[in-house]
Formats: sequence, C-alpha cells, structure tokens
Amino acid sequence: MLDFYRRLHRTISPSSRDDDSEVRTDGGVVSDGPGADPAPEPDRDLTTRLKATLDQRFGSDFIESSVFWLPPFLLMGLFVYGAIIWNLLISLTDYQRFENAPDYSNLDFEMYTRALADTGFIDAAINTLILLIAFTAGTLVVGLVLAILIDRGIRFENTFRTIYLLPMSLSFVVTAQFWLWIYNYNNGIANNVIGTVGLGPVSWLGNQDIVLYAVIFALMWQFSGYAMVVYLAGLRAIPTEHYEAATVDGASTLKMYWRVIIPQLKGATISAAVVLMVFGMKAFDFLYSLSGGYRPPNGADILATKMVREAYANLNWAYGSAIAIVLFGMALSVIGPYLVYEYRRDNL
Repeated sequence: MLDFYRRLHRTISPSSRDDDSEVRTDGGVVSDGPGADPAPEPDRDLTTRLKATLDQRFGSDFIESSVFWLPPFLLMGLFVYGAIIWNLLISLTDYQRFENAPDYSNLDFEMYTRALADTGFIDAAINTLILLIAFTAGTLVVGLVLAILIDRGIRFENTFRTIYLLPMSLSFVVTAQFWLWIYNYNNGIANNVIGTVGLGPVSWLGNQDIVLYAVIFALMWQFSGYAMVVYLAGLRAIPTEHYEAATVDGASTLKMYWRVIIPQLKGATISAAVVLMVFGMKAFDFLYSLSGGYRPPNGADILATKMVREAYANLNWAYGSAIAIVLFGMALSVIGPYLVYEYRRDNL
C-alpha cells in the first residue's frame, strides 16, 4: 500500500518527477533527458500564434500571397495616397514658386477662401458641372439608342459595333487634333456641312457661348461606343420572355422598351455613368491639345485646366493644390456612392 501512494504522489506532483527533469518557475517542467521535446522558443511561439490569428481572420491564402500584393500596396500607398495627403497639406499653406520650402507651421484655409472669391474658379467649376452632366447624359442616350438598334439583329452587327467602339481606343490628344480640323473656321467639315443649307460659317472654338458644347459633342462622339457596349451587354442579359410577354400584352415597341426593358438597365446605366463622369473630369489633355496650351478657348475652362495653369504656369502651388483637392472631392462624390451601391448589392 505504501508503494502505491508513493507512485501516485510521483505521478501527480511536479516536484516528484524524474531526476533528469527540472521544474520551471512558472510551474511547467523542462525535460533534459534523452528523447525529451525541447522547450519552444519565445519568438517562434509568438510568431506561430500571430500567424494563427491572421489565418483565422483573413485566411491562409491571404497571408501566403502577401509577398505578391504587399509591395505594390505599399508603393501605391506612398505615391498615390501619400501624394494626396501631401497635396492637401500644401493646399493649407501659401507655397508658391520655388523660393523656399513649404511652411507647415501655420496651416489654414486661405487658398479655399481665395477660390470661392475667384470668378475664374467659379466659372471653371460651373463649366465642369455642365460638362459632366451634359456629356454623361448625352452619351448614355446615344449609346442606348445604338445598343437597341444593334440588338434588333441588324446585318453586319459586329462591323457596326467595332466602328462605334473604335473612337474610344483613341487618346484624347488624337481626338483633339481630329476635332480641331473638323471645327476649323475656313476649311472644317462642320462649317462645310452647315454651309450647304445656308448657315455659317461658325467659330466653333472662338465663340465662348458654344465652345463648351462643341467640346461636349466631341467627347460624346468618342465615348458613345463605350456606352453602347455596356447597354448591349445589359440588353442581352434580359430574358426573351420579357419581350414576348410585353408583345402578348399588346405593348408597342416604344412602350415595351420604355416600361419593361429600360428599367432593367439600371445597373448598366449607373456603371456607365460613373465611368463617363470620371473620363469627363480627365478631359484636361483634350482641352490642352485643342487649345495648344494651358488656357483652353474662352468658355471651356474647367477645373482641371485651371489647376494645371495655376500650378505650372503661374507657379501658385498652394492654390493649384487647393483646386486639385476640390476636383478630388468631386471625384469621390461620384465614386463613393457607386461603391456603396455595389457593396449593398454584394458585388464588392
């Protein structure tokens, strides 16, 4: 019986283990005998637990693929988002020219107050809004009409689709040179065409009342093919039963599209509108090439051209940065709601 209690005590008591084991101060046992497992290294144990936590939260594929996505993520964070933050800081200073470094000790909103009192900025902001609204709405309408016509099963469908989409493959610089020739006052195609009906000639780029709409028309020509492709994909995704049901109910073609088909193109409309508005905000190089400098034709000055002119022609870096931040805010006001919309549809 005594031997039984001794063996039991040796089993349940840490201090009664074999001689080749020593007791740790935290109550554990470190075995030094042959075949004993070595004690885990503190750093390795911490790394293992951290990896297990990250695997649990994000998945093992996320961690293992970090060597591929982490470097470009850091580079983008530095040169894109870091540059945006730096630009915001410069807009809160009075930095201009290259006389000295920006002074970040006294940040204020003076440049934004200056912008609100600048009639040139107000005119450029109004022109930007007009361009975005008119260009986007007009391009969507033209693209929808082209998509419906092609969806009706016309001959040479692929040929027409390629022809309509081809202008989008051209850069803004090439398009600007093309329309600069069309709008030429003396030999341009536009004046030759309206001259056949006894009108003109018209100074398309010299008349500040119509120059912005001439620019909008040129941009519509370039991007209508894109809207057509987006709408055509949406039309092809609608089941044929919807067309057949509307026909059985006696709906005319116009009423069928207006009440049955077009409401189902909401997603395509939103997606195309966001992309078109972003392209509209990036129309600087088109206007730069059209005017041959930082100042576009009178009446067509937008925020992008004014921003570059203030920063690089007038060397008002802080003021140009403030205009850039305003333009960035406009871009966020377009993209932000779209991302929320897509997130709620579980597309993100």
